[in-house]
Amino acid sequence: MSKPTVDPTSNSKTGPAVPVNFLRPIIQADLDSGKHTQIVTRFPPEPNGYLHIGHAKSICVNFGLAQEFGGVTHLRFDDTNPAKEDQEYIDAIESDVKWLGFQWSGEVRYASQYFDQLHDWAVELIKAGKAYVDDLTPDQAKQYRGTLTEPGKNSPFRDRSVEENLDWFARMRAGEFPDGARVLRAKIDMASPNMNLRDPIMYRIRHAHHHQTGDKWCIYPNYDFTHGQSDAIEGITHSICTLEFESHRPLYEWFLENLPVPANPRQYEFSRLNLNYTITSKRKLKQLVDEKHVNGWDDPRMSTLSGFRRRGYTPKSIRNFCEMIGTNRSDGVVDFGMLEFSIRDDLDHSAPRAMCVLRPLKVVITNYPEGQVENLELPCHPKEDMGVRVLPFAREIYIDREDFMEEPPKGYKRLEPNGEVRLRGSYVIRADEAIKDADGNIVELRCSYDPQTLGKNPEGRKVKGVVHWVPAAASVECEVRLYDRLFRSPNPEKAEDSAGFLDNINPDSLQVLTGCRAEPTLGNAQPEDRFQFEREGYFVADIKDSKPGAPVFNRTVTLRDSWGQ
Repeated sequence: MSKPTVDPTSNSKTGPAVPVNFLRPIIQADLDSGKHTQIVTRFPPEPNGYLHIGHAKSICVNFGLAQEFGGVTHLRFDDTNPAKEDQEYIDAIESDVKWLGFQWSGEVRYASQYFDQLHDWAVELIKAGKAYVDDLTPDQAKQYRGTLTEPGKNSPFRDRSVEENLDWFARMRAGEFPDGARVLRAKIDMASPNMNLRDPIMYRIRHAHHHQTGDKWCIYPNYDFTHGQSDAIEGITHSICTLEFESHRPLYEWFLENLPVPANPRQYEFSRLNLNYTITSKRKLKQLVDEKHVNGWDDPRMSTLSGFRRRGYTPKSIRNFCEMIGTNRSDGVVDFGMLEFSIRDDLDHSAPRAMCVLRPLKVVITNYPEGQVENLELPCHPKEDMGVRVLPFAREIYIDREDFMEEPPKGYKRLEPNGEVRLRGSYVIRADEAIKDADGNIVELRCSYDPQTLGKNPEGRKVKGVVHWVPAAASVECEVRLYDRLFRSPNPEKAEDSAGFLDNINPDSLQVLTGCRAEPTLGNAQPEDRFQFEREGYFVADIKDSKPGAPVFNRTVTLRDSWGQ
């Protein structure tokens, strides 16, 4: 498991070490110098898919720093590609941000709110001779662009007059041309070693209906032209993004320097979250959904925040995970076990205990009086003050089929012929007889109990182990879904035994168990109620399918890391 990065400047005499965040001293210096009186950050997702665990880090960085330093954070959708965007994604993103425990300042913002201003600024660049309409086809433009080792060459349309460019751009906006026929490009430097400065595209023709602006526009600004100017309009002080945008920063600054923007935000880059056994490409996540390898964006095996939520992860566990891994500029891969450690640590303290038998085997306690029921009180948590729950004990109970073996291996500490175990919170029982069907399968155990062992050990003999159980008559039938990691390989996209990430899908990532039996109190479980099923793991009542009286439980995580063994 990867260790969390801690701040080497922390002093144990003044307080505990805190995870590294290189942005803290930058922001503090800006406030101390008076450069800014209040910091304003933003979280700017594109509404073309659901948020994934990588976005959680960005959310925690932007909202967390603003909270820490008394600032505010904007939620702004960079909605410049309507063909791939949808209201479903907007709603899901807003829900995820709130679920994580953050609230943006003011109303939700959209880059499309600034389309008129962006268009006017594009016209200003044309008038200043710093932008031009280009007729090159995409293939031709690629050839003219050059390579990392060879400079590009100027488009033959680069020296059009200002008047021509204004006319062509107006006609682009008026809808005279089909998609892809022309683009508007900034005139910077086709020989620049930074490919992003080789006359980048500012506007493309897209005859697409926009979810916010309708059919007003048939030209849409590119991300690089939109982002910095949107930051400036909103008065963003610290534009915090991931390292892949580092090479875009000179272009971000070029637009700000060449336009009459109302503010000058500064871009800072941090390392993105790379989590093993995980895919975070929106395109590939969408492929998983569209090709039905999973059951939607919120499938508990997905790396989406809605998937983690449905899996039973808590907002606190994800925030703590993002804080543990730190915020720096060094790329690396975080072990998935670190995320699982975070949720185990949270649920160990917050999840009440309960018993659920996943593979029921009926036990008849032959010497227990017929018709008698004892209401046993068991603590809801071994350490936290969560009260008690009542569990009826009667002649017939269920234990897990795996807790009885006729020929157990050495060291086996559960029930065997003529062997004894303690039922959790109850009596010691002895296995006397195994009843089998015509095929030789065990269908029932006949056991006897020691009435002197409620709450105390038997005298003169040693009991091997403790097993969980539920009453046969009072237990609740339920469905249990055992989720595991979606991919077999730590790096699904580059595994040696794979032609692609789909080849690395774990065929055992979901096992659905029906006919499970849960203790009576679980019949009232509400969606998103979390429990530790003793000896089985942490589980959550499914947010969609679980209903009172007919619960469905998803396994959040096992009690111990089984992948790291």
